[in-house]
Amino acid sequence: METKTVKDTLLSRRSIRRFEREAITTEQLDVIYEAIRNTPTSYNGQQFTVIDVDDQAIKEQLYEIIGQKQIKTCNRFMAFCIDYNRIGRFAKAEGVEMPPFADTMDGVIVGIVDASLAMMSALTAACSLGLGCCCIGYARTANPQAVADVLKLPKGVFVVCGLSLGVPREMPDMKPKMPTSLLIHHNAYRSDDMLPQLQAYDATISEYNANRAGGTSDNDWLKHILSYYTEALGYEMLNALKDRGFDIKK
Repeated sequence: METKTVKDTLLSRRSIRRFEREAITTEQLDVIYEAIRNTPTSYNGQQFTVIDVDDQAIKEQLYEIIGQKQIKTCNRFMAFCIDYNRIGRFAKAEGVEMPPFADTMDGVIVGIVDASLAMMSALTAACSLGLGCCCIGYARTANPQAVADVLKLPKGVFVVCGLSLGVPREMPDMKPKMPTSLLIHHNAYRSDDMLPQLQAYDATISEYNANRAGGTSDNDWLKHILSYYTEALGYEMLNALKDRGFDIKK
């Protein structure tokens, strides 16, 4: 089983939305699972669970809810979740009081960070094996209760993000990213004028979208991202979390 170097894996990563019918091998899957298992987590609490879906009927149910075609065409779809159910059940069985950590903003952040790190572990491992991946944030926002029902998630478990995996059928152009000088500040947050660099990046994205292979658009970066923010104002995520058993109080 050949693998890419860490450098090649991370620097050539791109979102893959079209997959071959070929299956991920057991050997490849074992590497991905072990990468997930070795994820660094807060306190080593491992406040996450991954639902690995290979049942085509379930993938198609999720596609109908979430609306991303790669969910039903990928070989496997993984849902990365905050999980306080597991430790809560263990504590109850042992007669140990479970503090209401999941009902705090920090508790939710801890679970989101752990689940996100686990997803990046899986993505990196899969890409190093030559597989393709696409992160799907709509798995969190499209209809949290419907997704939870399909995946039979108990209270205390909430989907943070989805990941489609499979053998890639495409190799799209890499999206331009911001220069490191905008993303990495030294010793303190930058205090100089970032506007010229941001405007230059916006122009780069516009050019990329106008000329990329596989479908063009007239999207820039700034207004396109702000449109996502506007859409997200209607997601009601606080209520969705409360429905899943996270009653955030502070």
